Amino acid sequence: MAKWSRYPHDQKAITYAADALKKIWDALHKGDGEPMPKEAELQDAWRQFHAGNFAEAAAMGAGNTVAIKATSIYATHIEKKEAAQVKLYQDAMAMAAALIKSEPKNPNGHYQYAYAAGRYSQSISVMKALKEGYGGQIKSALEATLKLDPKHADAHTAMGAYHAEIIDKVGGMVGKLTYGASKDLAVEHYEKAIKLNPSSPIAHIEYANGLLMLFGDKQEDKAVKLYEKAAGMKGRDAMEVLDIEMANNELED
Repeated sequence: MAKWSRYPHDQKAITYAADALKKIWDALHKGDGEPMPKEAELQDAWRQFHAGNFAEAAAMGAGNTVAIKATSIYATHIEKKEAAQVKLYQDAMAMAAALIKSEPKNPNGHYQYAYAAGRYSQSISVMKALKEGYGGQIKSALEATLKLDPKHADAHTAMGAYHAEIIDKVGGMVGKLTYGASKDLAVEHYEKAIKLNPSSPIAHIEYANGLLMLFGDKQEDKAVKLYEKAAGMKGRDAMEVLDIEMANNELED
């Protein structure tokens, strides 16, 4: 594995030693419903993830959700080189595919595949990814996630983004006929995600992104309010801190 860059912010407030992780676990995992593992080593891998030590989390949690999530989040927020980013998403997809094979009823195996494939698609261009068949793969993985866990907030956010990205790139008519995408379904999934996990910065950010893709200037005011809501949140772990940073960047642009 290539050397990963370090998390760029202070880690004191997001380092959860001993029982501190157990106390905050449900809040940190309200989005993905990941159960707290019984194994001490996996708990330590998640501690590393939440503190922003993504390389350590990926190494310690090899073969498990934490390694896949650490790889994708690192690629999304910290890796600067596009080629390295693409490779990391490919690695995450491969790990997720292996997890799905060994644990087909694990909703986060399917979700992490969809997340990595979605970010991969954005990295290589959504149109190119659609031609390579990733649109169907992402939708199927998210449908599998939501069948196993209908209250998976992060999957609802990702499903909203799926519909929005499709319509943004190919238009409403082709999007509906070819990919089953619709504006109404996008908004429905985004709204459900926020209802299920109102303290999630990324749910608000992605909803704002989706509104701008679907409606442009007509929904700019609502999008700005969503970015502002995310920007005003307190990051409870490294991923949330990085998401909030992204919301602030959107407001500055």
